[in-house]
Amino acid sequence: MTHSNRKPRVVIIGGGFGGLAVAMNLRKADVEVVLIDRHNYHLFQPLLYQVATAGLSPADIAAPIRAVLHRNKNTRVLLGEVERIDREKRRVYLEDGEVDYDFLVLAAGMQNNFFGNDTWNEHAIGLKSVDEALDIRKTMLMSFEAAEYETDPVELQKLLTFVVVGGGPTGVEMAGAISEIAREVMASDFRNIRTDSTRIILIEGQERLLGAFSEASSQSAREQLESRGVEIMLDTFVEDITEDGVTAKGELIFSHNIIWAAGMKAEGIADSLDAEQDRAGRVVIDADLTLPGDPRVYAIGDIAHFDHDDHGTLPGLAPVASQQGKHVAKNIKAHIAGKEREPFSYLDKGIMATIGRAAAVAEVGNFRMKGFIAWLAWLFIHLLFLVGFRNKVSVLINWTYSYIAFRRSTRLIVGAKADGFGKKLLMEGTPAQLEAVEQKQLDVDSTMEHAVANPSRA
Repeated sequence: MTHSNRKPRVVIIGGGFGGLAVAMNLRKADVEVVLIDRHNYHLFQPLLYQVATAGLSPADIAAPIRAVLHRNKNTRVLLGEVERIDREKRRVYLEDGEVDYDFLVLAAGMQNNFFGNDTWNEHAIGLKSVDEALDIRKTMLMSFEAAEYETDPVELQKLLTFVVVGGGPTGVEMAGAISEIAREVMASDFRNIRTDSTRIILIEGQERLLGAFSEASSQSAREQLESRGVEIMLDTFVEDITEDGVTAKGELIFSHNIIWAAGMKAEGIADSLDAEQDRAGRVVIDADLTLPGDPRVYAIGDIAHFDHDDHGTLPGLAPVASQQGKHVAKNIKAHIAGKEREPFSYLDKGIMATIGRAAAVAEVGNFRMKGFIAWLAWLFIHLLFLVGFRNKVSVLINWTYSYIAFRRSTRLIVGAKADGFGKKLLMEGTPAQLEAVEQKQLDVDSTMEHAVANPSRA
């Protein structure tokens, strides 16, 4: 029951697309809204890979939650980490406080899942946060810088080999973007290494890439990636990840650059609900998006397992979360008014993935696109979903610059320390070392020229 001295309180956990949609659609409702997030910004995760590959800055794909909701006079934003939820007391416990609710909306999202191999997290970087995207960017750029000084062939191989684990949209987009920056953007920036000889490997456990897409789109994505020099290993599972690289099919692939895009699991807060969860930890919900037996608790977006009659289990996409958030707000208002809650129906707006510059695949129902046309559609849709006018203008300018000039506008290494790669960068190099580097490059050039002149022996 609600307290007589206040309006019904709706507590939203998570400031992603689902959480914001709930808050925005309750702006004029006679309720009190409390939105809790561990960050003070809303993040457009589909473009995180652009931050990781120096195409965009974090500010281009993020917006302060308070600024987004500044017109919501009935909304309070709390910066904090939720520790657990007590459904019996209708209370959310934070690290430094607690909040009672009349309606709860869980929209907390997902986190990286290394399938019980905790040590892999020490050597592979996921891509679910700004911090991880910046870590990938720093590691990638530092690898090229360190390779400029490296004379040991094994260490050089580790620096110039990138392994992306997971052949879904994130993995495909990362592999394509790394190929673009290595083979086009930075091809003329270094003197002692050839970045266009960088080895990029995409590992996928299933028989094809982009499992949620049609076989035709999957094959198109593979062909477009391979035309950009990406090596694709299908039906392959990672056996181990160490500081030396990735082991798959009994072979050790030497690499200092390992990006994890293979598995996701629900945020741990879902465990405290004492509700049914699927194998990925997502909360199983009813047709009206509530927990079975608890009409005051909703789960939406990535953290929710929702089976739709026409679409199967809905994927973790921005349109899904946004539509669910809008529907939750509608059902909460109906509940307060004493009306029946309605089941959720999803309007499929399609799926898409970009492979690189002017290359992508997209599907809307039975309509399929690939190549430049799909890339234009991808660009338009992503601009449309970005929050804030400034973000849209900034991203459009950066993408236009990158497309015309073959450049990346945010290739900055920040927070580098004088250890590991940093020591290599600070080292001036003795004449003997520099001579060794020059001889190494001459050997590489000679080998490549021989292969071109004698293709039958290559």
